[in-house]
Amino acid sequence: MKLSLEGDKRAYALLLQETARFLRLFLAKRLNSGGEVDDVLQEILISIHKARHTYDGERPYKPWAYAIAKFRLQDHLRAHYADHLRHAVELSEVENDLQASVTKSDTGYESIRGEIEKLPPKQATILQMMHEEGYTAKEVAEKTGMKESAVKVAAHRAYKILRKVLER
Repeated sequence: MKLSLEGDKRAYALLLQETARFLRLFLAKRLNSGGEVDDVLQEILISIHKARHTYDGERPYKPWAYAIAKFRLQDHLRAHYADHLRHAVELSEVENDLQASVTKSDTGYESIRGEIEKLPPKQATILQMMHEEGYTAKEVAEKTGMKESAVKVAAHRAYKILRKVLER
């Protein structure tokens, strides 16, 4: 850079080639496409050219070049994400096109009552108390004389069995 600031055009051309080489790797790790890398690299090289008079010849060149590259990369990413936000679709516009609620389940306790009754009696009782009568695991434990953790384990095992049966 010192030689190029003194007017050596060949040194300046070599400097820009070497700068493009190490900045291309820097950008390739941070951007998705080669086209983006080329575009941002070109912007960085132009910025380096415009700011070359600010370079302090007593300091290393690469940190100075990386600082400029970082700012140009941030500008690019800021513009990129702002563009995505402009083209984003409002959720309220899409809601009418949805065919069915994705959170509402058609499977309720009543619809699988027959399968629950086929479970071992202790598991069936626990599920009945929790889902038909509305008791919590702690209340079921108090009423059945079991520990709360045992009620939760039995319920979990019952859910696993029901899941397998209902997925068939």
